[in-house]
Amino acid sequence: MGDDGLLYRVYERRLLRELERFELPQHLGVIVDGNRRWAKEAGETTEHGHRVGAAKILEFLSWCDGLDIPLVTVWMLSTDNLRRPPEELTALYEIIGTTIEGIIEAGYCVRLTGNAEALPEAMRADISRAQQRISPESQLTVNVAIGYGGREEIVDAVQELVRDLAAQGLDGESIAAAVSIDSIAEHLYTRGQPDPDLIIRTSGEQRLSGFLLWQSVHSEYWFCETYWPGFRRIDLLRALRNFCLRERRFGA
Repeated sequence: MGDDGLLYRVYERRLLRELERFELPQHLGVIVDGNRRWAKEAGETTEHGHRVGAAKILEFLSWCDGLDIPLVTVWMLSTDNLRRPPEELTALYEIIGTTIEGIIEAGYCVRLTGNAEALPEAMRADISRAQQRISPESQLTVNVAIGYGGREEIVDAVQELVRDLAAQGLDGESIAAAVSIDSIAEHLYTRGQPDPDLIIRTSGEQRLSGFLLWQSVHSEYWFCETYWPGFRRIDLLRALRNFCLRERRFGA
């Protein structure tokens, strides 16, 4: 092992010891950004970048599992991404499907977060079959956000809420009165789950791009310069330490 590798492991162990004093996030969100730019700088194809990024997701989840973080939301495909060239989308669909299979085979519980109707029918069927193999003893739940957009999620939630209220025979004024923060939250894709404590975005971009717009009102953010395929365990530990040292005010 070289000097750099030794220093890396010493620093990693130090970070782990520091984190033992704190309560880690119960819900961690991650915007996996930079696959295409990583591939371009490496002289590789875009598809190769996406495949390396997908492998990193499985590695990342194993780190979270080892730290006893019970819930992770990974944004793999946005509604904006659905406008990419057909040949890139075809490769992405195959990569995402394989990644979900890998997440389930690793023993994690997968929950789709997004508009499944925007995905190819064959892909939806493959994911549904894979979900039937989920172990009930899973300690880690993974929200896989595909075909996801924050604005679209809120619109879907309100529309579903209004339809439910209308089915009860309520008139317009009664429906309007029943629309509240709690009633909308009960119709989000993440219904029944805690809001994210920490959201990580890679690749140096410092914007939300609509990720968990409703749920992230009190979330902490950590932006990392590293492209997603190059994200390391030590980057995760640094993000968690930074989070643990913050004073969370929850809007106060």
